[in-house]
Amino acid sequence: MTNINQSKFEKARKVFNEVFNKYDVMNDIMSFGIHRVWKERLIDWMNPKKNDYLIDLASGTGDIAKAFLKRTKNNGKVVCIEPNKLMLEEGKKKLKNYKNINWILGQAEKLPVKSDQFDICSVSFGIRNFSNIEKSLREARRVLKTGGRIICLEFSKVDNEVLKKFYKIYSKTIPIIGKYVIGKSEPYEYLTKTIDEFYSQEELLNLFKKNGFDNVEYRNLSGGIVSIHSGWKI
Repeated sequence: MTNINQSKFEKARKVFNEVFNKYDVMNDIMSFGIHRVWKERLIDWMNPKKNDYLIDLASGTGDIAKAFLKRTKNNGKVVCIEPNKLMLEEGKKKLKNYKNINWILGQAEKLPVKSDQFDICSVSFGIRNFSNIEKSLREARRVLKTGGRIICLEFSKVDNEVLKKFYKIYSKTIPIIGKYVIGKSEPYEYLTKTIDEFYSQEELLNLFKKNGFDNVEYRNLSGGIVSIHSGWKI
């Protein structure tokens, strides 16, 4: 397994241009709404405190930012970094009443923010589309304070043979659902392909360690359909 290259990154940009306005709807349909539970488990493990400063990479339409601020009773701050302008605008529109979110068009591989300022860095269903995951992890470490933490939710490898067979069959239906909902199957053919080709839990854990994070661990959700990785800047 290797990092997704730049041409695939450009493909991802094109994909999200095509699905941005139905992104949340498709997430609900594809996961039967379970993606909301997975994101809540991410926030549970993150356990944000009052006045924490979060940078959310590949922020999409702002689900993690919203959940973080809800958990801190609106006493935190968030910088949302999103590489796709249409997705960024969709998030700004969706969360227009939240005044403590700063929306920035940018890439995880070269974060347009100063070093050593964030308590937490999060990424939810975005890391597999980064053009250079290792560079992105080093950038995440750069912008975190000493004692700061990265936490990452992503599709992973199922560890149960029965569930694996069912999941493989279901994955083949996702492009069909995409064609029905947004009128195109190709974006979801690409997305399921990136899931199939992504790192295992252990491989991603080792990448976190290799790029400077300590006390790295992960938790499987839904039998390994997704996993959450956590690491610290010490």
